Amino acid sequence: MSEPVVLISQDGQAGHIVLNRPQAINALTHEMVDLIQAALESWAVDPSVQTVVLTGSGERGLCAGGDIVSIYQDGLAGGTASVEFWAAEYRLDATIAEYPKPFVAIMDGIVLGGGIGLSAHASVRVVTERSKIGMPETGIGFFPDVGGTWLLSRAPGELGTHLALTAGSVRAGDAIAVGLADWYVPSDRLPGLIASLACVAPAEALAAVVAEAPAAGLLADREWIDAAYEGDDVVKILARLMGSEVGAARSTADVLASKSPTSVRVTLRALREAADLSSLREALDQEYRLSLRFQGSHDFLEGVRAQVIDKDRNPQWMPARLDDVAESVVASYFAGLGADELGLSQESAS
Repeated sequence: MSEPVVLISQDGQAGHIVLNRPQAINALTHEMVDLIQAALESWAVDPSVQTVVLTGSGERGLCAGGDIVSIYQDGLAGGTASVEFWAAEYRLDATIAEYPKPFVAIMDGIVLGGGIGLSAHASVRVVTERSKIGMPETGIGFFPDVGGTWLLSRAPGELGTHLALTAGSVRAGDAIAVGLADWYVPSDRLPGLIASLACVAPAEALAAVVAEAPAAGLLADREWIDAAYEGDDVVKILARLMGSEVGAARSTADVLASKSPTSVRVTLRALREAADLSSLREALDQEYRLSLRFQGSHDFLEGVRAQVIDKDRNPQWMPARLDDVAESVVASYFAGLGADELGLSQESAS
């Protein structure tokens, strides 16, 4: 008999959620989302649970994101399973962000896409020397969802824009610097931290194990990043990168040019609009609109095919150039859904 995809348990005053698909780096499914949501709702009113702890099974990471193969297959078939998954996933992300008790996310190893949604909205976010955290979506013809536009639009300067458009990833020091994590704990101290959380509050447990985070390399590049990524025009951003006197900027231009032009343009607008929104729930509502428009789109299906299915790493984007993505096409991704809106912001206000 196979093990549950999420392990739910309690140790002292700590409720434990363990993502349990190690063979898939704990890639997130709708079933997993529902199990986590149910546990959080139960623990929120259970006085015996004072802290929630999220970890991933296996040695590779907390979570490699949503189960992209299932989403791809659903998109090919024109199904609705992905839409239902995103609705549940985004609602869970809002639940975590607003959770009434300390939520400790152990962001050890790989944390990508949907894994960011589960962890970077937590009240206590722990990274280690093994952490690799990122939103790789523009490389598969998608965009940084699960509240990614909200988080990255609030990073210092244009660091979040840089990571979002280039599908970049960061290690522990940079994750803390850009606002995706809070505390650095060497991985060999994690067992002690988790054991302590059974009997003491997170602040006391962390005090015994935290260490100084590694240097944040992105901060050293902030001058050219801020200069290159200002404004709302991706074509101008690419031109600035290409014409920069800084070698790293010119190399970044090649990376940016390899991503889905449609995804890059939609992502930039989504970041700029998210920066002006007043709540994560509003950002998740906007991301839901975008997700539904990307589902079944050429670039999303082609990007997943090239990166995950066939693994030829040679996606054929349509259109193939940033210049050829019409503003009307970008605007169409943001159009309202009418009766199909997710409506998280309305739920919050009621």
